[in-house]
Amino acid sequence: MSAATIPSLRRDAQVIGLVGVAHGVSHFFHLILAPLFPWLKEAFSLSYAELGLLMTVFFIVSGAGQALAGFVVDRVGARAVLFSGIALLGLSALLLSQAHSYAMLLAGSMLAGLGNSVFHPADFTLLNKRVPTQRLGHAFSVHGIAGNLGWAAAPVFLTTIAALSSWRTALAAAACIPFATLVVLFAYRDLLRTDEAKTAVAAPGRSAAGGHVLDFMRLPAVWMCFAFFFITAMALGGIQSFSSSGLRALYGMSLASATAGYTAYMLASAAGMVAGGFMASRTSRHERTIAMAFTGSGIVSLIVAAGLVPSFLAIALMGVIGFGAGIAGPSRDLLIRAAAPKNATGRVYGVVYSGLDIGLAGAPVLFGALMDANHPSWVFICIGLFQSLAIFTAVSVGVNTARTAEARAAA
Repeated sequence: MSAATIPSLRRDAQVIGLVGVAHGVSHFFHLILAPLFPWLKEAFSLSYAELGLLMTVFFIVSGAGQALAGFVVDRVGARAVLFSGIALLGLSALLLSQAHSYAMLLAGSMLAGLGNSVFHPADFTLLNKRVPTQRLGHAFSVHGIAGNLGWAAAPVFLTTIAALSSWRTALAAAACIPFATLVVLFAYRDLLRTDEAKTAVAAPGRSAAGGHVLDFMRLPAVWMCFAFFFITAMALGGIQSFSSSGLRALYGMSLASATAGYTAYMLASAAGMVAGGFMASRTSRHERTIAMAFTGSGIVSLIVAAGLVPSFLAIALMGVIGFGAGIAGPSRDLLIRAAAPKNATGRVYGVVYSGLDIGLAGAPVLFGALMDANHPSWVFICIGLFQSLAIFTAVSVGVNTARTAEARAAA
C-alpha cells in the first residue's frame, strides 16, 4: 500500500463512517414512536388504529418528501440537505416530548417524516461523489448495516428510559442524538463537500447539461427501480410488523422465541450486507447477485410458511431469509447508481427510494389483514412472493442498463 493510498483510505473510511452514522440516526427515528405505544396509548387513551396512523403519516410524508428532496440535493448540495434533515429529526423529538394532544403527536410524526425524507438522496449522493467506485460496495454495505443498528437501538433506548422515567423523558433524550450527530458532522463538514451546488442550473426546469430536470423520469429503469423498492419494502414491512405474530400462530412458540426469530433476521441481514459488499465489488452485473439472494430467501420463506419444521429451525430459517436480503443490499444500491443519469443522482435516489416508504406504509395493512383473517402462513408466503417479484424488476433494470452501456460504447 503506497503512502498516497493510506490518506485516501482514511478519508474514504471517514466519509463512509459519517454518512453511516447519519443513516443510523434516520432509522432510529423510524421507530421513534412505536416502542412507546404502550405509554402513549394510556396517556392519550388512543386506539390501536390511532397509534398505527402515527406511523402511517410518518412514512407518507417521508415518501413524498423523499422524491422532492432529491431535486433539492441536486440543486443546493447533499451536505446542506443532510444537515437540515438531521436538525428536523431533533426538533420532531422535542415536539413529541411536549405533546399534550393527539394532534401534536401527529404533527411531530409528520415533522420526523419530513426530516427522514432527505437521507437516501443525500446519503447516496455523498457516497457516490466522495467514495471511489472500487469501495462503493463496502460503503453501501456499511450504510445498510448502520441503518439496521439504528432500528435495533431505538426500542432498547426508548423503552429503557421510559420505564425508568417517562415517555416524555425518553423522547427528550432521543432528541439529543440527532443534535449530537449534527455537531460531529459539522466538525467534519469539509469531508462531506460535493460539487453539485457549484453547477449552476441554467434556467428553471433545466439541468446543467441543457436537458429538462425531469428527463430522468422518462427512463423505464427508474420506474423499475421504484417498483423494486416498493416490492422489497412490502416484504420487509411484513417481517417487521407481523413475522413474530406469524411465527407464534404457526409454531405455537413463545413471544420470546418469536422475537428471537426477528432478531435472527436482523443480525443475519447485517452479516449478509458485509458479505454483499464484497460480492458487489467484484461484479458489474449486480442484478445476478440480487436474483441469487432473493431466490434463496424466497424459497426459505415458503418453507417457514409450510409450518412443517421444528420451531427452533424456523428461528434459524428466519436468519437465512435475513442473510439473503442483506446480501442483496449493496448490489441493489449499485444497480440504481448504474441506472442513474449523470448529475441526477439525488433525484433518482429520491424518487426510487420513495417506493421504500410507500411499501413500508402499506405493508402493515396487508399483513395485518392476513393475521386478522387467521392466515399466518400467508404472511410468509407473501414475503416470499414479494422477494420473487423483486427479482424480475432487478433483472429488468440490470439488462436495460447493460444494453444502454453497450449502445453508448458502440456509438
